[in-house]
Amino acid sequence: MSGLRHALRSRLPEPFLPVLRTIWGVGKRVPARLAWEVTPARWRNARRIGQFRGRHQGERCFIIGNGPSLAGMDLSQLRHEVTFGLNRIYLLFPQMGFPTTYFVAVNELVVRQFRDEICSLPMPKFVSWFARDVVPDCPDVVFVRDPKDDTFRFTRRPGLWVWECSTVTYVALQLAFYMGFRQVILVGVDHRFNTPGTPHETVVSRSCDSNHFDPNYFGPGVRWQLPDLRSSERAYRLALETYVKAGRQVWDATVGGALEVFPKVPFESLF
Repeated sequence: MSGLRHALRSRLPEPFLPVLRTIWGVGKRVPARLAWEVTPARWRNARRIGQFRGRHQGERCFIIGNGPSLAGMDLSQLRHEVTFGLNRIYLLFPQMGFPTTYFVAVNELVVRQFRDEICSLPMPKFVSWFARDVVPDCPDVVFVRDPKDDTFRFTRRPGLWVWECSTVTYVALQLAFYMGFRQVILVGVDHRFNTPGTPHETVVSRSCDSNHFDPNYFGPGVRWQLPDLRSSERAYRLALETYVKAGRQVWDATVGGALEVFPKVPFESLF
């Protein structure tokens, strides 16, 4: 199939190449979508995620990232707030003194390497559909599926698709919107990384982690993907636009964060 694609690209005039790319993309997506639609687990999962629709209408929530800034924060004030924790946020639970309300992890490397820790968490967990072979299909697990079509969208139907767009924070923003939150506040989304390399490249940590709040977050021997900050910013702008159009808010209360998409607010002023 790749040979056919190469042959067509070499013979078609340049103006026709965008059309070819569109057709090729649709050709790849349709079989995957059909398979997804007829899978019994997909409908069982859709009923599960439907229970969260509008559950927190008009409320506020906090999405807690994984940046180094969290290590110096007193997060005890979030104990009675609705919170989303991402990836290995549970390493911070002992310091926080409480678990988050919800948990989200969509990167396959994260889910596969830390499956046992993730499965043992007590709260509802939103996990990548593509890691369902290692995560038990149980009542407190909701699978979310990225269409893998390289598009940037903001879902209104997470039971069908949820766009990852290079960052789990964007997934949490879509889930929070679906749940009806009026105000979403980001904390610990530092948006800077010290490790050089190509976005999405899979690397193996050789030393303690300086990119996250805990040096053991992606410690020696852990495989992880380098961030794509530009794509993340593009997704964040779409999220902000969607929230604003709906009369809702997204604020950034990260201490010293480098992200410049959302309105900034001092963390202490929120209480």
